[in-house]
Amino acid sequence: MLYYLLYPLSSTYSGFNVFRYITFRAAMAALLALLVSFLLGPWLIRALIEKQVGQQIRDDGPATHAVKAGTPTMGGVLIILALTLSTLMLADVGNFYVLVALFGTVGFGVVGFLDDYLKLTKKNSKGLPPRMKLLGQFLVAFIVALVLYYNPRFSEHVALPFVKNVSFDLGIFYIPFAMCVIVGASNAVNLTDGLDGLAIGPVMISTATYAIIAYVTGRLDFSAYLQIPYVAGVGELTVFCAGIVAAGLGFLWYNAYPAQMFMGDVGSLSLGAALGIVAVMTKNEVILVIIGGVFVMEALSVIFQVASYKLRRKRVFLMAPIHHHYELKGWAEPQIIVRFWIISIICAVIGLSTLKLR
Repeated sequence: MLYYLLYPLSSTYSGFNVFRYITFRAAMAALLALLVSFLLGPWLIRALIEKQVGQQIRDDGPATHAVKAGTPTMGGVLIILALTLSTLMLADVGNFYVLVALFGTVGFGVVGFLDDYLKLTKKNSKGLPPRMKLLGQFLVAFIVALVLYYNPRFSEHVALPFVKNVSFDLGIFYIPFAMCVIVGASNAVNLTDGLDGLAIGPVMISTATYAIIAYVTGRLDFSAYLQIPYVAGVGELTVFCAGIVAAGLGFLWYNAYPAQMFMGDVGSLSLGAALGIVAVMTKNEVILVIIGGVFVMEALSVIFQVASYKLRRKRVFLMAPIHHHYELKGWAEPQIIVRFWIISIICAVIGLSTLKLR
Protein backbone atom coordinates (compact mmCIF):
# COMPACT_ATOMS: atom_id res chain seq x y z
CA MET A 1 0.00 0.00 0.00
CA LEU A 2 2.77 2.41 0.92
CA TYR A 3 4.51 1.25 -2.26
CA TYR A 4 1.67 2.69 -4.36
CA LEU A 5 1.29 5.80 -2.20
CA LEU A 6 4.92 6.83 -1.80
CA TYR A 7 6.84 5.51 -4.78
CA PRO A 8 5.00 7.76 -7.30
CA LEU A 9 6.26 10.73 -5.26
CA SER A 10 9.81 9.85 -6.33
CA SER A 11 9.32 11.91 -9.49
CA THR A 12 9.07 14.99 -7.25
CA TYR A 13 11.06 13.93 -4.19
CA SER A 14 13.97 11.66 -5.09
CA GLY A 15 14.18 10.23 -1.58
CA PHE A 16 11.02 8.18 -2.19
CA ASN A 17 12.84 6.31 -4.93
CA VAL A 18 14.01 3.82 -2.28
CA PHE A 19 10.53 2.27 -2.35
CA ARG A 20 11.27 0.78 -5.73
CA TYR A 21 13.84 -1.54 -4.15
CA ILE A 22 12.61 -4.85 -2.81
CA THR A 23 15.46 -5.02 -0.28
CA PHE A 24 14.46 -1.69 1.27
CA ARG A 25 10.80 -2.60 1.49
CA ALA A 26 11.69 -6.00 2.94
CA ALA A 27 13.69 -4.30 5.69
CA MET A 28 10.82 -1.89 6.39
CA ALA A 29 8.31 -4.76 6.42
CA ALA A 30 10.48 -6.56 8.97
CA LEU A 31 10.62 -3.50 11.22
CA LEU A 32 6.87 -2.97 10.95
CA ALA A 33 6.09 -6.61 11.73
CA LEU A 34 8.41 -6.48 14.71
CA LEU A 35 6.79 -3.26 15.96
CA VAL A 36 3.28 -4.72 15.62
CA SER A 37 4.36 -7.84 17.52
CA PHE A 38 5.81 -5.82 20.39
CA LEU A 39 2.81 -3.49 20.59
CA LEU A 40 0.07 -6.12 20.35
CA GLY A 41 1.83 -8.98 22.18
CA PRO A 42 1.14 -7.88 25.79
CA TRP A 43 -2.46 -6.97 24.91
CA LEU A 44 -3.05 -10.36 23.26
CA ILE A 45 -1.61 -12.25 26.25
CA ARG A 46 -3.89 -10.33 28.65
CA ALA A 47 -6.90 -10.92 26.40
CA LEU A 48 -6.19 -14.66 26.15
CA ILE A 49 -5.77 -14.93 29.93
CA GLU A 50 -9.02 -13.05 30.56
CA LYS A 51 -10.90 -15.35 28.19
CA GLN A 52 -9.15 -18.38 29.73
CA VAL A 53 -7.69 -19.45 26.38
CA GLY A 54 -5.20 -21.88 27.93
CA GLN A 55 -3.18 -24.71 26.41
CA GLN A 56 -4.66 -28.20 26.68
CA ILE A 57 -1.88 -30.71 27.37
CA ARG A 58 -1.83 -34.12 25.66
CA ASP A 59 -2.54 -37.03 28.01
CA ASP A 60 0.20 -39.07 26.33
CA GLY A 61 2.83 -36.31 26.45
CA PRO A 62 5.82 -36.00 28.82
CA ALA A 63 4.80 -35.61 32.46
CA THR A 64 6.98 -32.50 32.76
CA HIS A 65 4.60 -30.65 30.41
CA ALA A 66 1.85 -30.58 33.04
CA VAL A 67 3.16 -27.20 34.24
CA LYS A 68 2.45 -25.74 30.79
CA ALA A 69 -1.30 -26.34 31.16
CA GLY A 70 -3.25 -23.10 31.06
CA THR A 71 -0.54 -21.08 29.29
CA PRO A 72 -2.26 -18.78 26.76
CA THR A 73 -2.35 -20.33 23.30
CA MET A 74 -3.45 -19.22 19.81
CA GLY A 75 -0.56 -16.74 19.85
CA GLY A 76 -0.16 -17.48 16.14
CA VAL A 77 -2.86 -14.87 15.63
CA LEU A 78 -0.22 -12.28 16.55
CA ILE A 79 2.12 -13.61 13.85
CA ILE A 80 -0.59 -13.59 11.18
CA LEU A 81 -1.67 -10.05 12.08
CA ALA A 82 1.90 -8.70 12.01
CA LEU A 83 2.68 -10.56 8.77
CA THR A 84 -0.50 -9.49 6.99
CA LEU A 85 -0.20 -5.84 7.98
CA SER A 86 3.49 -5.55 7.08
CA THR A 87 2.96 -7.30 3.74
CA LEU A 88 -0.05 -5.20 2.76
CA MET A 89 1.75 -2.00 3.72
CA LEU A 90 5.16 -2.62 2.14
CA ALA A 91 4.76 -5.24 -0.60
CA ASP A 92 3.33 -4.71 -4.06
CA VAL A 93 -0.22 -5.84 -3.27
CA GLY A 94 -0.93 -6.11 -6.98
CA ASN A 95 1.67 -8.87 -7.24
CA PHE A 96 0.11 -12.24 -8.02
CA TYR A 97 2.46 -14.26 -5.82
CA VAL A 98 2.05 -12.02 -2.78
CA LEU A 99 -1.74 -12.22 -2.92
CA VAL A 100 -1.80 -16.00 -3.35
CA ALA A 101 0.76 -16.48 -0.55
CA LEU A 102 -1.31 -14.34 1.81
CA PHE A 103 -4.49 -16.21 0.89
CA GLY A 104 -2.87 -19.60 1.52
CA THR A 105 -1.30 -18.52 4.81
CA VAL A 106 -4.51 -17.04 6.19
CA GLY A 107 -6.52 -20.02 4.86
CA PHE A 108 -4.38 -22.49 6.79
CA GLY A 109 -4.58 -20.13 9.75
CA VAL A 110 -8.38 -20.43 9.68
CA VAL A 111 -8.11 -24.24 9.75
CA GLY A 112 -5.70 -24.00 12.69
CA PHE A 113 -7.95 -21.51 14.45
CA LEU A 114 -10.92 -23.88 14.22
CA ASP A 115 -8.76 -26.69 15.59
CA ASP A 116 -7.58 -24.56 18.51
CA TYR A 117 -11.08 -23.28 19.20
CA LEU A 118 -12.52 -26.79 19.44
CA LYS A 119 -9.69 -27.86 21.75
CA LEU A 120 -10.51 -24.98 24.07
CA THR A 121 -14.29 -25.35 24.02
CA LYS A 122 -14.15 -29.12 24.48
CA LYS A 123 -11.40 -28.79 27.12
CA ASN A 124 -9.25 -31.50 25.55
CA SER A 125 -6.31 -31.78 23.14
CA LYS A 126 -8.21 -33.41 20.24
CA GLY A 127 -9.60 -30.44 18.30
CA LEU A 128 -10.82 -31.01 14.76
CA PRO A 129 -11.17 -34.63 13.68
CA PRO A 130 -7.99 -35.55 11.73
CA ARG A 131 -9.91 -36.12 8.50
CA MET A 132 -11.67 -32.77 8.71
CA LYS A 133 -8.39 -31.04 9.52
CA LEU A 134 -6.63 -32.61 6.52
CA LEU A 135 -9.62 -31.89 4.30
CA GLY A 136 -9.45 -28.19 5.17
CA GLN A 137 -5.70 -28.12 4.56
CA PHE A 138 -5.92 -29.89 1.21
CA LEU A 139 -8.80 -27.66 0.12
CA VAL A 140 -6.79 -24.47 0.68
CA ALA A 141 -3.69 -26.08 -0.86
CA PHE A 142 -5.74 -27.18 -3.89
CA ILE A 143 -6.92 -23.63 -4.52
CA VAL A 144 -3.35 -22.30 -4.27
CA ALA A 145 -1.94 -25.04 -6.54
CA LEU A 146 -4.76 -24.65 -9.07
CA VAL A 147 -4.32 -20.87 -9.31
CA LEU A 148 -0.58 -21.28 -9.75
CA TYR A 149 -0.96 -24.00 -12.39
CA TYR A 150 -3.29 -21.90 -14.54
CA ASN A 151 -1.10 -18.82 -14.27
CA PRO A 152 0.48 -18.63 -17.77
CA ARG A 153 3.72 -17.25 -16.29
CA PHE A 154 4.16 -20.17 -13.91
CA SER A 155 5.94 -23.39 -14.85
CA GLU A 156 4.93 -26.88 -13.76
CA HIS A 157 8.53 -28.07 -14.06
CA VAL A 158 10.30 -29.34 -10.95
CA ALA A 159 14.06 -28.73 -10.74
CA LEU A 160 16.49 -30.83 -8.73
CA PRO A 161 19.22 -29.50 -6.42
CA PHE A 162 22.92 -30.10 -7.14
CA VAL A 163 22.30 -30.57 -10.89
CA LYS A 164 21.79 -28.00 -13.64
CA ASN A 165 19.46 -27.98 -16.61
CA VAL A 166 17.56 -30.99 -15.25
CA SER A 167 13.85 -30.66 -14.53
CA PHE A 168 10.71 -32.72 -14.79
CA ASP A 169 7.51 -31.49 -16.43
CA LEU A 170 4.73 -32.83 -14.22
CA GLY A 171 1.94 -31.30 -16.27
CA ILE A 172 -1.43 -31.50 -14.53
CA PHE A 173 0.18 -33.69 -11.85
CA TYR A 174 1.98 -30.59 -10.58
CA ILE A 175 -1.25 -29.69 -8.76
CA PRO A 176 -1.25 -32.71 -6.40
CA PHE A 177 2.54 -32.40 -6.08
CA ALA A 178 2.28 -28.77 -4.94
CA MET A 179 -0.57 -29.68 -2.60
CA CYS A 180 1.55 -32.36 -0.93
CA VAL A 181 4.47 -29.94 -0.52
CA ILE A 182 2.27 -27.31 1.13
CA VAL A 183 0.27 -29.66 3.36
CA GLY A 184 3.39 -31.65 4.24
CA ALA A 185 5.28 -28.53 5.30
CA SER A 186 2.28 -27.33 7.30
CA ASN A 187 1.95 -30.55 9.29
CA ALA A 188 5.71 -30.94 9.76
CA VAL A 189 5.91 -27.53 11.43
CA ASN A 190 2.84 -28.44 13.48
CA LEU A 191 4.57 -31.58 14.77
CA THR A 192 7.69 -29.57 15.63
CA ASP A 193 5.73 -27.14 17.79
CA GLY A 194 6.08 -29.01 21.06
CA LEU A 195 8.57 -27.02 23.13
CA ASP A 196 8.91 -23.32 23.96
CA GLY A 197 10.40 -21.64 20.89
CA LEU A 198 11.30 -24.91 19.18
CA ALA A 199 9.22 -24.42 16.02
CA ILE A 200 9.48 -20.67 15.53
CA GLY A 201 13.31 -20.71 15.45
CA PRO A 202 13.62 -23.08 12.45
CA VAL A 203 10.66 -21.35 10.80
CA MET A 204 12.51 -18.03 10.91
CA ILE A 205 15.76 -19.60 9.71
CA SER A 206 14.09 -21.47 6.85
CA THR A 207 11.99 -18.48 5.80
CA ALA A 208 15.02 -16.17 5.85
CA THR A 209 16.74 -18.66 3.55
CA TYR A 210 13.78 -18.63 1.18
CA ALA A 211 13.76 -14.83 1.28
CA ILE A 212 17.22 -14.97 -0.31
CA ILE A 213 16.06 -17.62 -2.79
CA ALA A 214 12.97 -15.57 -3.72
CA TYR A 215 15.12 -12.51 -4.34
CA VAL A 216 17.63 -14.23 -6.63
CA THR A 217 14.90 -16.27 -8.36
CA GLY A 218 13.03 -13.07 -9.18
CA ARG A 219 16.16 -11.47 -10.72
CA LEU A 220 16.91 -12.51 -14.29
CA ASP A 221 20.61 -11.71 -13.93
CA PHE A 222 21.10 -13.60 -10.66
CA SER A 223 19.05 -16.62 -11.72
CA ALA A 224 20.93 -16.84 -15.02
CA TYR A 225 24.28 -16.67 -13.23
CA LEU A 226 23.27 -19.35 -10.70
CA GLN A 227 21.52 -21.41 -13.40
CA ILE A 228 18.32 -21.71 -11.40
CA PRO A 229 14.74 -21.28 -12.70
CA TYR A 230 13.76 -17.63 -13.20
CA VAL A 231 10.26 -16.70 -12.03
CA ALA A 232 9.22 -13.18 -13.01
CA GLY A 233 7.64 -11.26 -10.13
CA VAL A 234 8.43 -13.81 -7.42
CA GLY A 235 11.10 -11.52 -5.96
CA GLU A 236 8.31 -9.62 -4.24
CA LEU A 237 7.95 -12.60 -1.90
CA THR A 238 11.15 -11.35 -0.26
CA VAL A 239 8.99 -8.75 1.49
CA PHE A 240 6.50 -11.44 2.52
CA CYS A 241 9.29 -13.65 3.90
CA ALA A 242 10.83 -10.73 5.77
CA GLY A 243 7.46 -10.17 7.41
CA ILE A 244 7.34 -13.80 8.57
CA VAL A 245 10.87 -13.67 10.00
CA ALA A 246 10.24 -10.46 11.93
CA ALA A 247 6.75 -11.47 13.09
CA GLY A 248 8.27 -14.74 14.29
CA LEU A 249 11.03 -12.86 16.08
CA GLY A 250 8.47 -10.67 17.83
CA PHE A 251 6.48 -13.75 18.81
CA LEU A 252 9.64 -15.44 20.10
CA TRP A 253 9.98 -12.62 22.62
CA TYR A 254 6.91 -14.06 24.36
CA ASN A 255 7.41 -17.70 23.37
CA ALA A 256 11.01 -18.11 24.60
CA TYR A 257 11.46 -20.54 27.49
CA PRO A 258 9.51 -20.36 29.73
CA ALA A 259 6.78 -19.36 27.27
CA GLN A 260 4.23 -16.69 28.09
CA MET A 261 2.09 -17.94 25.22
CA PHE A 262 2.06 -20.68 22.58
CA MET A 263 1.37 -20.23 18.88
CA GLY A 264 -1.21 -23.00 18.66
CA ASP A 265 -2.25 -24.66 15.41
CA VAL A 266 -3.36 -21.30 14.07
CA GLY A 267 0.31 -20.37 14.00
CA SER A 268 2.09 -23.65 13.20
CA LEU A 269 -0.23 -24.71 10.37
CA SER A 270 -0.17 -21.28 8.72
CA LEU A 271 3.60 -20.80 9.03
CA GLY A 272 4.33 -24.26 7.66
CA ALA A 273 1.96 -23.64 4.77
CA ALA A 274 3.59 -20.28 4.05
CA LEU A 275 6.98 -21.98 3.89
CA GLY A 276 5.63 -24.63 1.52
CA ILE A 277 3.90 -22.04 -0.67
CA VAL A 278 7.07 -19.96 -1.02
CA ALA A 279 9.03 -23.12 -1.88
CA VAL A 280 6.52 -23.93 -4.64
CA MET A 281 6.39 -20.39 -5.99
CA THR A 282 10.17 -20.01 -6.17
CA LYS A 283 10.44 -23.39 -7.97
CA ASN A 284 12.65 -24.72 -5.16
CA GLU A 285 10.27 -27.32 -3.83
CA VAL A 286 12.76 -30.17 -3.44
CA ILE A 287 15.29 -28.01 -1.56
CA LEU A 288 12.68 -27.57 1.18
CA VAL A 289 13.55 -31.09 2.32
CA ILE A 290 17.08 -29.83 3.03
CA ILE A 291 16.34 -26.34 4.32
CA GLY A 292 13.52 -27.60 6.50
CA GLY A 293 15.60 -30.53 7.74
CA VAL A 294 14.41 -30.15 11.33
CA PHE A 295 10.78 -30.36 10.24
CA VAL A 296 11.51 -33.40 8.06
CA MET A 297 13.30 -35.06 10.98
CA GLU A 298 10.32 -34.44 13.28
CA ALA A 299 7.80 -35.74 10.74
CA LEU A 300 9.85 -38.84 9.90
CA SER A 301 10.25 -39.67 13.59
CA VAL A 302 6.46 -39.86 13.91
CA ILE A 303 6.11 -41.93 10.73
CA PHE A 304 8.81 -44.40 11.83
CA GLN A 305 7.38 -44.62 15.33
CA VAL A 306 3.85 -45.38 14.13
CA ALA A 307 4.99 -47.81 11.41
CA SER A 308 7.32 -49.67 13.76
CA TYR A 309 4.69 -50.04 16.45
CA LYS A 310 2.03 -51.27 14.03
CA LEU A 311 4.35 -53.74 12.30
CA ARG A 312 6.57 -54.92 15.17
CA ARG A 313 4.82 -53.70 18.31
CA LYS A 314 8.10 -51.97 19.16
CA ARG A 315 8.92 -48.29 19.40
CA VAL A 316 11.93 -46.74 17.69
CA PHE A 317 11.98 -43.71 20.03
CA LEU A 318 11.05 -43.29 23.67
CA MET A 319 8.38 -40.89 22.40
CA ALA A 320 7.62 -39.14 19.12
CA PRO A 321 8.04 -36.51 17.76
CA ILE A 322 11.77 -36.83 18.31
CA HIS A 323 12.13 -33.77 20.58
CA HIS A 324 10.11 -35.67 23.20
CA HIS A 325 12.56 -38.58 22.84
CA TYR A 326 15.40 -36.33 23.94
CA GLU A 327 13.28 -34.93 26.77
CA LEU A 328 12.82 -38.42 28.14
CA LYS A 329 16.55 -39.07 27.75
CA GLY A 330 17.14 -36.25 30.22
CA TRP A 331 18.02 -33.32 27.96
CA ALA A 332 16.90 -29.95 29.34
CA GLU A 333 14.26 -28.19 27.26
CA PRO A 334 16.44 -25.15 26.39
CA GLN A 335 19.24 -27.52 25.37
CA ILE A 336 16.98 -29.35 22.90
CA ILE A 337 15.66 -26.08 21.49
CA VAL A 338 19.06 -24.48 20.88
CA ARG A 339 20.54 -27.64 19.39
CA PHE A 340 17.62 -28.00 17.00
CA TRP A 341 18.12 -24.35 15.99
CA ILE A 342 21.79 -25.11 15.28
CA ILE A 343 20.77 -28.05 13.10
CA SER A 344 18.34 -25.76 11.28
CA ILE A 345 21.10 -23.24 10.55
CA ILE A 346 23.32 -26.01 9.17
CA CYS A 347 20.46 -27.23 6.95
CA ALA A 348 19.87 -23.67 5.71
CA VAL A 349 23.53 -23.25 4.76
CA ILE A 350 23.51 -26.56 2.89
CA GLY A 351 20.29 -25.56 1.15
CA LEU A 352 21.73 -22.23 0.04
CA SER A 353 24.85 -23.96 -1.25
CA THR A 354 22.70 -25.92 -3.71
CA LEU A 355 22.08 -22.69 -5.61
CA LYS A 356 25.74 -22.64 -6.65
CA LEU A 357 26.79 -26.28 -6.42
CA ARG A 358 25.26 -27.54 -9.64
